[in-house]
Amino acid sequence: MNKILTVLATTTSMLLPLAATAQDHDFRVGLITPPVHVWNQEARAMGETLNETSDGRFSVTTFPSGQLGSESTMLQQLQTGALDMAWLTSAGLTLRVPDMSALHAPFLVDNIADAAKVLRSDEAIEILDALPAATGTVGLCYAMTGMRQLMTKDAIESAEDLDGMRFRITPAPAIQTFFEMFGAAPAPMPLTQVYDALANGQIDAIDMDYESIINFGYHDHASNLMETNHHLFPMVALISGRVWAQLSPEDQTIVRAAAQQHCDATIDRFVEEEAGKLEKLKGIEGLTVTEDVSSEFFGDIVERWDADWSKETPYVEKLRTLVATY
Repeated sequence: MNKILTVLATTTSMLLPLAATAQDHDFRVGLITPPVHVWNQEARAMGETLNETSDGRFSVTTFPSGQLGSESTMLQQLQTGALDMAWLTSAGLTLRVPDMSALHAPFLVDNIADAAKVLRSDEAIEILDALPAATGTVGLCYAMTGMRQLMTKDAIESAEDLDGMRFRITPAPAIQTFFEMFGAAPAPMPLTQVYDALANGQIDAIDMDYESIINFGYHDHASNLMETNHHLFPMVALISGRVWAQLSPEDQTIVRAAAQQHCDATIDRFVEEEAGKLEKLKGIEGLTVTEDVSSEFFGDIVERWDADWSKETPYVEKLRTLVATY
């Protein structure tokens, strides 16, 4: 009996150091945006918060600019646990979670402050509940980039001028439908390829936010910017379901709180800085900016889009109803 107790005591003492360090983790976070982008800045700041709130047990290493592949590739890596976290566009998740398409309803909101309200709403947060079963990931929180605007090589006088234009879009059926409805030719492609595609004439126009226009210098090859605010553009902070399951409930709370803090900081920064970014673009020589282009410019596109996508998800009506209260 004493011999058995001695063996158990020895085994336990050997396991204690392992148990003490089992929760130590460097979270690898994949992003498609460049290091200067707000998402990357806040992802790095999340690492500092995690390190502090975990007493040094957690850290973050970011992989910007699609170093780990496209959004679909990173999603696959999350599913297997090869990647810990990723900050991905909601557009990239719509194929797996159709309800998320409602967040890309055209002209859902008029401004970025209302876009922030949508992403913090119970209705939007409910959509995250579908992620574990559909993607093998846990959606920790939403953030955003700026509102989407239209940027074209040639000046646009009416919606009819968009007919036949080759528009780079973020790959997502809901976004593709919008552009097809006014006769454009959507060209899905990764963010990292857009500048060269504009430069070599592969595309005629882009659907983009102010932050990315400034960071990538797209105005070098597209001299007309229309302030349309036609889509809000969310991001979802994801963690691999496999990685999540390995965390204790206490550590899950720490990770979720840190992610939420920096998702909120990302949203707040975009809301606060949107007007200044527009002013910066207005000061660029050779760039023509047309402000306050309303949904009426596109005719009945909202009604037509809603008629199609309300069949796919009830959240189109839910979000329209919510926004009507703002």
